[in-house]
Amino acid sequence: MINVYDIKEIMTSGLKELGINITEEKLVLFERFMELMLEWNEKINLTAITEPEEVLIKHFIDSLVPLCYIEKYGLNLSSSLDLGTGGGFPGVPLKIMHPESRILLADSLKKRITYLDIVIKELGLQNIETLHARAEEMGSNRNYREIFSAVFSRAVAALNILVEYCLPLVKLGGVFVALKGPNLNDELEDAKKAIVLLGGEITGVEQIELPKINDPRTLVFIKKIKTTPNKYPRKPGTPKKSPL
Repeated sequence: MINVYDIKEIMTSGLKELGINITEEKLVLFERFMELMLEWNEKINLTAITEPEEVLIKHFIDSLVPLCYIEKYGLNLSSSLDLGTGGGFPGVPLKIMHPESRILLADSLKKRITYLDIVIKELGLQNIETLHARAEEMGSNRNYREIFSAVFSRAVAALNILVEYCLPLVKLGGVFVALKGPNLNDELEDAKKAIVLLGGEITGVEQIELPKINDPRTLVFIKKIKTTPNKYPRKPGTPKKSPL
């Protein structure tokens, strides 16, 4: 197992490359988060990435890349949603770095939600909740529809499917951030029609390489400029079977 010093050095130097500073207190939380994730990964499938240094870079630091663009795209974390959170990414790392934010972690798999409830309790995080639900159900529920100032989703689906999951949940003036891999040109082209139809506008596409490993990532920033028509999202399963 990687030692505490190495965890702190990798996180501190990696984030510094991105222009992000981290405190000792937050480093302790990331250390505990990694312990819990690796422990629970033996019980339920959270990630195929289990080598500690890769966890730090490909999960933790990767989740924090949107913080590089807070001012540029007017990201407001006061009411945030991490949709399809899986092992808690990017929601938990964002919460650790911005403890004043309010974040909802949503996932369709109950086992992951059970795990995340334990993570939240163990790390002593406040104003962060979990929800076991499908995206299409949330988008049709007035308790969640168009109430979030920022919606994040990482490695969940192709962009033309993802926007139907996410844009109905973003409030007017809010931003949807899709955390994607490299080579996104085809996905962007395929998603243009859906983005307009659902009330969004692409305000930026940023490409960045993860520190230390030079692994490319692409972030797509989509601002909500119009109310999403009531017929979207369609019933569960339809967006994936028949993308807009």
